Amino acid sequence: MSLNDIIKKLFGNKSQRDLKEIQPFIDKIKEVYPQIEALDNNALRERVTLLKKEISDYVATEVKERDELKASIEEMPLEDREKVFEQIDKLEKEITKKLEIALDEALPVAFAAMKETAKRFTTNSEIVVLATDFDRDLAAKKDFVRI
Repeated sequence: MSLNDIIKKLFGNKSQRDLKEIQPFIDKIKEVYPQIEALDNNALRERVTLLKKEISDYVATEVKERDELKASIEEMPLEDREKVFEQIDKLEKEITKKLEIALDEALPVAFAAMKETAKRFTTNSEIVVLATDFDRDLAAKKDFVRI
């Protein structure tokens, strides 16, 4: 038995460690997927829209506060701007942390929705949904969208 074989038995190889790390996410996706699969095309689209809204709402107060600070910075005296920039940096870090949490929570539903959407596009030549304003704008600009 070589040294490499001994090391592999003790620590495993890279792919085994990676798989062990992502297995909890895979389990969550498998748990959520039947619910997503049962949705019709319009409900699937609505679920994804709701997911986006939940993520943006999770950080909305911090984003609003950051944007207000950025808007007010031009009217401030130069000596006060440094403190405001520090506040903005602090808010940016907080937004990033909160987004990471929200995205980790949303990952199983987002991945399951993407998987189901891809499955529907591979099995159907056309996906029929109720048209939104975005769809109408897209249909006016692109030829692959029909209304």
